[in-house]
Amino acid sequence: MLIKFDMNILLNCPPDLSDVARIRIGWYKFRQLVPLLTNKDVSLIMRGRLYSSSVRSSMLHGSETWPVRKENVVALHRAEMRMVRWMFGVKLKDRLPSKELRERLGIDDIALVLQQNRLRWYGHVLQKDDDDDDWVKKCMEYEVEGPRPRGRPKKTWREVVQENCQARKLNKEDAMDRCKLPRELSSS
Repeated sequence: MLIKFDMNILLNCPPDLSDVARIRIGWYKFRQLVPLLTNKDVSLIMRGRLYSSSVRSSMLHGSETWPVRKENVVALHRAEMRMVRWMFGVKLKDRLPSKELRERLGIDDIALVLQQNRLRWYGHVLQKDDDDDDWVKKCMEYEVEGPRPRGRPKKTWREVVQENCQARKLNKEDAMDRCKLPRELSSS
């Protein structure tokens, strides 16, 4: 019942509250799996796979289309590291590096996973056939008309994807290549 309530919040809330709802969903899943995720008899790699496939996937569901801001990534990273430290039974004052804990579990940084999801989706969109009635490509190319509000405009999904492509030194042809893109995404 609680998960349905959280999904309704997620679907109907403004973008700045959606990361709070996603983190809440992740914590709900994590608490369901605490007996397995904190069990010392289960190997660290298995706990990492279980965490990735259930908790992280529920937090990042639909992340391919998010125009993510820095604060969203920081909030997701902070929540994930709290969960990882709980899995190890480690406190912040023990001063173990986050990277080391993630390596022991065999999981990647959540910012990297967000970037991979976005670029994978971008590759799928670019690989679609060029149809006149292809609404996905129309949405990607759509420009909003009318007066803009004051201040800096919000970052669009396309701008975030372009930054990700520049960070990984990918171009449009690489994203369209069905063989090269998966290799590029998994190599980092």
